Amino acid sequence: MSPRRFGVDLSPLRRSTQYRRLYIAGLITSLGSQATYVTVPYQLKVLTQSPLAVGSLGLVELVPLVVLGLYGGVLADRLNRRRLIISMEVVLMLSTVVLVVNALLAHPLVWVLYVDAFVVAGASSLQRPSIEALNQTFVAHDLQRSAAALANIRYSVASLVGPALGGLAAVTLGPATVYLANVVTFTASLAMLMSLHATVIDDVAVDGHMVALRAGLNYARSRPDILGTYVIDLLAMVLAFPVVMLPFVAAQFHETYALSLLYLGLPVGAMVATLVSGWTHRVHHYGRAVVAAASLWGLGIAVFGYSSTLWLAFVGLAIGGGADAISGIFRTAMWNESIPPDVRGRMAGIEMISYSLGPTAGQFRAGVMAAWTTLRFSLTFGGLASTGSIGAVAAALPGLWNFDARTDVHVRAVRELRAAEGSGSN
Repeated sequence: MSPRRFGVDLSPLRRSTQYRRLYIAGLITSLGSQATYVTVPYQLKVLTQSPLAVGSLGLVELVPLVVLGLYGGVLADRLNRRRLIISMEVVLMLSTVVLVVNALLAHPLVWVLYVDAFVVAGASSLQRPSIEALNQTFVAHDLQRSAAALANIRYSVASLVGPALGGLAAVTLGPATVYLANVVTFTASLAMLMSLHATVIDDVAVDGHMVALRAGLNYARSRPDILGTYVIDLLAMVLAFPVVMLPFVAAQFHETYALSLLYLGLPVGAMVATLVSGWTHRVHHYGRAVVAAASLWGLGIAVFGYSSTLWLAFVGLAIGGGADAISGIFRTAMWNESIPPDVRGRMAGIEMISYSLGPTAGQFRAGVMAAWTTLRFSLTFGGLASTGSIGAVAAALPGLWNFDARTDVHVRAVRELRAAEGSGSN
């Protein structure tokens, strides 16, 4: 059977050695980072027993995500992207070493977890736009949707394996074991990243970083369809991001495997939706697909939040995860097919704010609302509010709703430009 029927077209990995190396490095990094991602809130919960304290992890990440995300986008369009990616990977590895040392203390320090989260958010913000820009460079224009599905597969695998092993190891062996394993994965990913070719900026910029940033923001303002995808993803995550509250939801159930099962909900849904996403190749109205999928995300999270049974909570998460995966395929394809390469890094910086700032702010919102009201109300209200706000955005931005990849002038211009340059890099 054709791989495309199941939504897993491996052509980007086969055709581009550079993309394959970047993809594998990202998978290795994600496996360790996802394990750490669930271990830090768990450790903080053990140390503080406070939903507000756990939710506040998102608050300390806000400033570096916004400021350095935008700056990272500027750097991605002006510097050697390979060098920047590797430098930030080293910073991320060293920050994990700090977590190891802190976890080995007789009394681990809570403030270290917050400072480390601040540093990790900053380094990731500087690194991510360059990774996204290289993804566009290394993959041919007509394979961007396939690459977006592959990115979902990578995320889903990492999100399934990383949290499952990380949560189990954190509980049975202690957080230090998880952090140490993450140091090992960073070492492996660095070796893979070192094998990438150096990227060269054809036109050396003579204007300042602020001028370049303003130019990127001006381009973003000229594309309400693209801005709509950012706003929708931001609202969906701010209002309905549930992950940081999973330890508290799991505590309501008697099953010993409750936490591990709930951590699997989103990535299982994402994996299943991606594996059967061959139908997405027949959809050309990307904006409508994003709106529909993001709306379903909110409804799934509302089901999860309201449920009083473990398996229904899991189903709600799986629905949300699947919907988010489909939204991600169309958002990524829309970005990489219609944004010119010379501003791709700066736009990736703005994108990173939307999909990273949202969960970060969502952690804090969920924690505060749960502390003021109840956990069930915080999660259920957030899911329903997410769906309602996304409908309002769709109504306010007809350019997003009417986006058609077959006729869009930006898609055509980028396709012609990539063809002239020799689309895709080996």
